[in-house]
Amino acid sequence: MENNEALFEVVWPLGKFVSRPVQAAPALTDLNGKTVVEMWDWVFKGDEIYAKLNKALREKYPGIKIIDHETMGNTHAANEREYVADLPDLLKKLGCDAVISGVGA
Repeated sequence: MENNEALFEVVWPLGKFVSRPVQAAPALTDLNGKTVVEMWDWVFKGDEIYAKLNKALREKYPGIKIIDHETMGNTHAANEREYVADLPDLLKKLGCDAVISGVGA
């Protein structure tokens, strides 16, 4: 009797590490007096989500400074490689203490 079932090779879904793990920065306990930068790929409804999030953050942390996603531009545009390469210097220039990066939905 012939077996007509498909045969699939099983692979490990996580793959191999190609770089060393990086220690995360300590969490901020208070955003008053901090500069928070919004980043977004301009897909889905991030603009609506950021508007609601900003309102809630400003109510809880009146001293927060938010640099909005419109100022930061599209993180997923044609110049994405250049954008990412320049990002560390830009965040330092802006005095960034924290980043909120999202895609909406």
